[in-house]
Amino acid sequence: MSCYIISGGSKLEGETYVSGSKNASLPILAACILNGKTSKLYNVPDIEDVRTTLEILEYLGCKIKRDKKKITINSEAIKKTTIPDELMRKLRSSVIISGAILRQM
Repeated sequence: MSCYIISGGSKLEGETYVSGSKNASLPILAACILNGKTSKLYNVPDIEDVRTTLEILEYLGCKIKRDKKKITINSEAIKKTTIPDELMRKLRSSVIISGAILRQM
């Protein structure tokens, strides 16, 4: 088993950045469909699953703008209720989006 041994009498101090959680971000991104307006999300991790989810939202009709640490999603113009097979296969958790799409029907 590994362990860390810290010896000495001085305090540890400093700063670190903690990125957002994928497991929290994906359901929140899907919930933006339900709003039917503009949503602003902060601290969303820039990972493949999030990028694929945003691609699905764009396909459905959302307008998405990404600035450094903020994502703005406008879901007013959603017209589609189906997701292409190739996008569904890229994202295992794409089923999360289906509940929000059903609400739009």
